[in-house]
Amino acid sequence: MQTIEIKIEAFGAIERLLPKPLAFEFAADRMVKDVLAHIVTLYPEANHAMEKCACAIGEDIITRQTALEISCTLVLLSPVAGG
Repeated sequence: MQTIEIKIEAFGAIERLLPKPLAFEFAADRMVKDVLAHIVTLYPEANHAMEKCACAIGEDIITRQTALEISCTLVLLSPVAGG
């Protein structure tokens, strides 16, 4: 079974709740939501922020149902208030 490395970059409120650097090995084709659930299992204090964060790879915002097929950096963006 092929494994991939998912590095995590966090910004905003989530950044303060997670250690750096943060990376995990997963089986290929895991979904973003599986990665987020794994992070919450390890860092339960990040649960509330994780529920509201946006996820991106590179410049592209992705959904939690996106399958991760290759090693990448998953960016977690805290919601921003204001306008």
